[in-house]
Amino acid sequence: MPGLSAGGMTPVLAALLGGSAAAAATALGAAPAWFMRGIEQRTQDALLGFGAGVMLAASAFSLVLPGIAAAQAQGAGRWGAGLLVGMAIMVGAALVMALERAIPHEHFIKGPEGRSPHRLKRTWLFVFAICLHNLPEGLAIGVGYANDFARGNALATGIAIQDVPEGLVVAMALIAAGYSRARAVLVGMASGLIEPVGAVAGASLVVLVPLLLPIGLGFAAGAMLFVVSHEIIPESHRQGHENFATGGLMLGFVLMMLLDTALG
Repeated sequence: MPGLSAGGMTPVLAALLGGSAAAAATALGAAPAWFMRGIEQRTQDALLGFGAGVMLAASAFSLVLPGIAAAQAQGAGRWGAGLLVGMAIMVGAALVMALERAIPHEHFIKGPEGRSPHRLKRTWLFVFAICLHNLPEGLAIGVGYANDFARGNALATGIAIQDVPEGLVVAMALIAAGYSRARAVLVGMASGLIEPVGAVAGASLVVLVPLLLPIGLGFAAGAMLFVVSHEIIPESHRQGHENFATGGLMLGFVLMMLLDTALG
């Protein structure tokens, strides 16, 4: 695990910058919602599928495989490395599932989930849902930089690319739900702010305890895989545009694979 990049940057600082870039990409994507009259549902589903493809490829190429390699470098055998990362994947998914059940939130299509929201305003329910979606992305960026700067750059780039259409989808969905354009754009822009927080937390933990690197990589992968399977794919297929969603997923997967192999 590198302590400094070639330019003298620490993993934590790099994670902060990478997470901030992803948050800025989300804000950039949300901004056009101020002027747009609408977005076709099939286009929205294709964009959701694209994001799912990026996250799937990032989980495999930027997190799981490097996690197994890191475990082997620490002395684990092939079976031991695979089991260690596999257990971390399950723990990461289980934690996000527990947060889904404990925190009141509302998806744009699936509706309310988690505990009873009581008197929380509906806007905050959407915000909580978006944070539950974006936190694993931030963790992945942070752990990626703690493992390898080149892979961290590839991971941050891929997530930032998919955050642009994601920000637009979030803002347009809020407008469709009855919110003013100003509030919808503001919430859409702010929805990515959890990513630098997660990135710094992930990088800091691995830097403090280097032996946690393979576990951290697997944990971040599990968290993202849960979000893809539990939220993004079901929502992208719910309106009958499976072909567009699947096409977007394939494109996103290939793009992230190329970024990882070329930059990582």
